[in-house]
Amino acid sequence: MSQYKTYFIDLDGTIYQGKIKYPSGKRFIDRLKKAQIPYLFVTNNSTKSAIEVAKNLTENHDIATTPDQIYTSAMATADYLKATVAPHATVYVLGEDGLQEAIVNAGFEVVNRSDVDVVVVGLDRNITYDKLTVATLAIQSGAQFIATNSDTNLPTERGMTPGAGAIIAAVKTATQIEPLVIAKPELPIMTGALQRMAVQKSDVVMVGDNYQTDILAGINSNIDTLLVYSGVSTHDQINRVLKKPTHEVETLDDWII
Repeated sequence: MSQYKTYFIDLDGTIYQGKIKYPSGKRFIDRLKKAQIPYLFVTNNSTKSAIEVAKNLTENHDIATTPDQIYTSAMATADYLKATVAPHATVYVLGEDGLQEAIVNAGFEVVNRSDVDVVVVGLDRNITYDKLTVATLAIQSGAQFIATNSDTNLPTERGMTPGAGAIIAAVKTATQIEPLVIAKPELPIMTGALQRMAVQKSDVVMVGDNYQTDILAGINSNIDTLLVYSGVSTHDQINRVLKKPTHEVETLDDWII
């Protein structure tokens, strides 16, 4: 019997890398299913909806997944807005469809202008100078600055491409204002995941390949962590950090459920 009742699991670099399948990732999920242990994929990627992420796992990685098993940084951002911002606040979104959809579904008015209550910035692979300008002017005028996640890079089959953090850095430079960050390693996404699964911290382990996001998210939230050396972090990097992961494995095949 597993020592954990629920697993929070990263995707890129942990279960797959871009379009590259990780057979160990599929076997890991199959073992969780066989043991009837619930899990939630917790991803910093804000560009896709839960439906799209589940479809990608199901069709491209042979891991049958439903949307309710997905929690993206876009969904966590929408949950945070619902909990902290007036219901009819206006929002400017610098991000892709997954982020815009999550915020609209949460009941907020998404507009393309600078006189707004909130600016939300995530990964936008169609970034333009005009989009940066609208976000900058809005924040300079007093709009709250929220960032989905601070990942500087996104692991893909092409390599480590620019992540949301690169775009957020541009807005920070232009405004000289720090955003409130939602996703790993920050607390809001972990709080939202705990609420969605209705579990206690002591019953959960956070599984991921990136110490700076996945593992620190667990550490910062007082949740146990499992680092897998299949993506970003290396042994040399972990040897130098003061706060170690609770568990470390070379591949997810090495983890005993």
